[in-house]
Amino acid sequence: MIAAVLLLLAGQAGPAVLPAPAPAVAGPRVFAPPLGSPMRYRVTTRRLSRDGTIASYTLDYLLQWERAGRGIRLVATLQRTGSDARPELAGAFTSLMQPLVGEPVTYLVAADGSSIDLVDPDGLWARVMAQTEAMAAAADRPEAKSAARLLAALSPGDREKLATADIRALVATANADIPASSGAGVAVRQDGNLRTIARTERGEVSARAGAPQPLVVERNWTVDTATGLLIAERRQSWLTGPAGDERQLAEEQIRELDADR
Repeated sequence: MIAAVLLLLAGQAGPAVLPAPAPAVAGPRVFAPPLGSPMRYRVTTRRLSRDGTIASYTLDYLLQWERAGRGIRLVATLQRTGSDARPELAGAFTSLMQPLVGEPVTYLVAADGSSIDLVDPDGLWARVMAQTEAMAAAADRPEAKSAARLLAALSPGDREKLATADIRALVATANADIPASSGAGVAVRQDGNLRTIARTERGEVSARAGAPQPLVVERNWTVDTATGLLIAERRQSWLTGPAGDERQLAEEQIRELDADR
């Protein structure tokens, strides 16, 4: 979600990455989340700012899994946000995310984890927009008013993506980004119940001036094969020199899932 929010604030498209060849589809995978046991989920994005510094943006969620008929109900609550970016960037990020803080968001997940549906998206968005508009009216802050305009302009599909991207990434069987098996540019290792997948992608990103700059994206996922949940992910996007011998971190995203303690 954070990457989408930052791109929304910047009004720009993400880097164009050449997709890795699709690996062969693996056999059935388990989906058995810990019912009744709260979990903590943190998403952190570190991004290169225009002044050359790296700024961090963090979201902390509380998750609760419950049985619901033949499927699973997930209630996810964004508890807090944080950023060490420049005040104007941190303020804009907070204003855009604040309406979701403390708002329980419910999902229905298929018993095999193959699909995730947001419950009552229209009602959720109505509550979010009401809070956003109240913030904009009560605060003499340009970033709050700008956030209200940005959210109001989103299409229904973009609204759902903004609200649910972090949660959809958690269920390995529904996460199309995770390779199912080894292949070109993909390495898979199994250690007990933990499966680690590494993939490298190459592409380019549009430069503000001049020719596009080469980009290397390194992704690592750790999946608990006993539960079918993603417990860790690290994605690093590197700007490289023409010969690939120089690298500069452009963006890093980290996902971490753990039991609530």
